[in-house]
Amino acid sequence: MLKLSLKIIVFYIFLHIFTKVYALDFTGKFVQGHFIIGKTNKESKVWIDKKSVRVTPEGYFAFGIGRDRKYDLVITLEQNGEKKKIVKKIQKRKYQIQRIDGLPEKKVTPPKEVYERIKRENKIISDARSINSNLNFFKNKFIKPLDNAIVTGVYGSQRILNGKPRWPHYGIDFAAKEGTKIKAMLDGTATMVETDLFYTGGTLIFDHGHGVSTLYMHMKKIYVKKGQKVKQGDIIGTVGSTGRSTGAHLDVRLNWFGTRLDPATVLNIKDN
Repeated sequence: MLKLSLKIIVFYIFLHIFTKVYALDFTGKFVQGHFIIGKTNKESKVWIDKKSVRVTPEGYFAFGIGRDRKYDLVITLEQNGEKKKIVKKIQKRKYQIQRIDGLPEKKVTPPKEVYERIKRENKIISDARSINSNLNFFKNKFIKPLDNAIVTGVYGSQRILNGKPRWPHYGIDFAAKEGTKIKAMLDGTATMVETDLFYTGGTLIFDHGHGVSTLYMHMKKIYVKKGQKVKQGDIIGTVGSTGRSTGAHLDVRLNWFGTRLDPATVLNIKDN
């Protein structure tokens, strides 16, 4: 009886140690376009595929799954010199086709003289999205940037502009009257403030930590400056129709570094 009791005790000690070392939980779905928050032990090191990611002092980390990813995702945990790999299958999605007509032809097929401008602007956006700060706002709940707005464009849809196939849409479009006030979806720091980008017009990017950023596009007015810290719900600007646009609306986007994610996955909008 004593031997049996000792075996049970040893088993539970082993189970406790193993569980403590490799504790791992996820918030989010392993589906194309989805944003996922992981939670592990604070001492752990984490890799997503081969990319080392930050872990907060509480054990939180973030990552995302690209629109067209078809292969498995590999998560590697390391603690006390020991590594464990977890392989996750990625579920595919079906995307809509969206046709938009009436755009100025130069916005659909830009003239060569603006190529350098577009290249320069893309570099500014890419630099802002590549920031890997230790902010940890990414793990908090997002709010919608507009009240009672109608969704007119969804993430992932293949776009046909003036009858010509173009890049997919990587955000959510909200139709609203010009001048409607826009709220910050999450606490963060403004890392890019541009009033007249070729494609997106008035554009803001906020850093929320660990490579997670949000974008607000086609804005008429912008009320924040680069480097400014904002709180969730702060008014950051107004809806416009700047850049490549056929009417007043707000296009919002969510990124994990260079991976474009579906904002609907954090805004509780059903289409994902």
